[in-house]
Amino acid sequence: MLPWQALPEPAPMPRADHSGFAMVNGIRLYHAIFNASAGNPVLLLHGGMGNSDHWGNQVAMLMQRRRVIVVDSRGHGRSTSGGGEPLSYRLMAADIVGLLAHLAIDRVAIVGWSDGGIIGLEMAIAHRGRVSRLWAEGASSNPAALKEPHDVPILRAMAERAAADYARLSPTPEALAEFKREIRAMWSSEPDFQPDDLASIAAPTAIVAGEHDELVKRENTEEMARLIPGARLIILPGVSHFGLWQDPAGYNAALAGFLDRT
Repeated sequence: MLPWQALPEPAPMPRADHSGFAMVNGIRLYHAIFNASAGNPVLLLHGGMGNSDHWGNQVAMLMQRRRVIVVDSRGHGRSTSGGGEPLSYRLMAADIVGLLAHLAIDRVAIVGWSDGGIIGLEMAIAHRGRVSRLWAEGASSNPAALKEPHDVPILRAMAERAAADYARLSPTPEALAEFKREIRAMWSSEPDFQPDDLASIAAPTAIVAGEHDELVKRENTEEMARLIPGARLIILPGVSHFGLWQDPAGYNAALAGFLDRT
C-alpha cells in the first residue's frame, strides 16, 4: 500500500496546560492550550466530522516554540451543537472569534485542515483583524470544487473512524445520524467564496493540498492560490487529503517553514 492510500492513526496528544469549555454563542466549546506561557499563538482547526485530537502529530512540534490552541468545532468532538441555527462555516468562524475573546487573544495564526481550512478562510475574509497568518489545507471555495469519489477505501475508513470518535467523545453520542444530516446539508451548499472575497484576504496565506487529494479538485486549489494576494501554493508530495497523518515529518516541515517565513 502506498503512503497516500493508508490512514495511520494520529499520534497521542501531549499533555495540555489547560483544557476545558468556553461558553460561546450558546454552546460549550471545548479547547485545550499547550505551552501556555509562550508567544506566537497558533490555532488548529480540524476537519469535518473530526475533532482536535487529530492534530497530535502537529501539536508536539508546534508547542516547542509557540502557544498552541486546539478546539473542537461546534457539534464536533466534545463541543455541543446548540441547536437552532443551521450549521455553517460563518457560524463556526463566529465561535472562533468568541473563543479568542474568551482567551483574550487579539490575533492568531490559523492552521486549518479541510473544513478547518474553510473556517480559516472565512475568518480571514470576515474577521481579518483576527488572523495573522493562514494555512488552509484541503479546503475548497464552493461545493462544485469537490470530487465525487465512489467506493474509495480510505474514505470509508475515515468515516468509520469519525463515527467511533463521535461515539467516544460527544456529549450526545445518540445524535450522530442527525449530525451527519446537518453537516451534509452544509456541505451541499457551502462554502460560497466569490473571487472578490478571496481577493480581500490580507493575511499571509498558504493554500495547501496533498498530491493525491481524494476530495478537492486541484484546479480549485490552484484558483484559490491565484486569487488570494501573495498566497503560496503548496502541494505536499506523496500524500492525499490526510497528509498530516500519512507523512507527519514532511507535513510539519512545510507547516513550520510557512509559519516561520517572514
